[in-house]
Amino acid sequence: MTTFSKDCLDGKVILITGGLGAIGKIVVTQLLAHSARVIVSDLIPEDTAEQIVVEAGWSRDCCQYVRADVRDFRQVHSLIAMTEHRFGGLDIALCHAGIVVSRPILEYPEADWDEVIGINLKGAFLVAQAAARTMISQRTTGKIVFTSSWVQDVPWPEITPYAISKSGMKMLMRGMARELAPRGIRVNAIAPGIVAVGMARRQWETEPDYRHRAERAIPLGFMQPPQSVADAFLFACSAASDYMTGTTLLVDGGCSLYPMDEDAHSEKPSGGSRDTQVGFS
Repeated sequence: MTTFSKDCLDGKVILITGGLGAIGKIVVTQLLAHSARVIVSDLIPEDTAEQIVVEAGWSRDCCQYVRADVRDFRQVHSLIAMTEHRFGGLDIALCHAGIVVSRPILEYPEADWDEVIGINLKGAFLVAQAAARTMISQRTTGKIVFTSSWVQDVPWPEITPYAISKSGMKMLMRGMARELAPRGIRVNAIAPGIVAVGMARRQWETEPDYRHRAERAIPLGFMQPPQSVADAFLFACSAASDYMTGTTLLVDGGCSLYPMDEDAHSEKPSGGSRDTQVGFS
């Protein structure tokens, strides 16, 4: 069996939160295409989720949707229990649920701060903690993967609370990796760059100032294809990453090298996509 063959995730039970978002759906499709069994969680109502599952063509034998709010301890534990009940265990937990609210810091409402930190950081903690407890009780050498962002280390205008949540997630990941290594549980993070989906895509299309900053922020010179994020998750879930723990895998086109010089892209590279739709993970 080669590392990324179609059955490289055969027998693996994977939970992903935020799995019906723009990036999440592509990740789920990638995992299923490589023989994983997947519990997909999100806050979307069941009837809407059902339509998404049908349109995506995901097999009911290998995939199930469970609605849960990652900020709620009881709902998280019910989600983990449902995963065990449906597929007999848990091998990998992908803490992917997250939101971003864009406002200048001087205008940032307390309610938006609470929501961003609650979903992105508290939610990731609760899911990772519950997953780790289950893996230990099962004696599973499992994996936990957080979805971070290049802005965990780089200030980006008008999303400071989001950046704080990802910076905190980075230390959460490293702390859990250190504590759980003796139990055989690997804990890592994937940090995408400016992905061609979501809020930043809308900003790219409607806000000239944002578009100018985004164009300057990507050394490779083109927006990140969502599939590249799914490819990183495939690697993180596969045996190829078995000797990694406590690591942030930056898959950002060099965004973390920001800021760029004003004339950095005066000569555009000839290779790669020129998709002008972008978004944060």
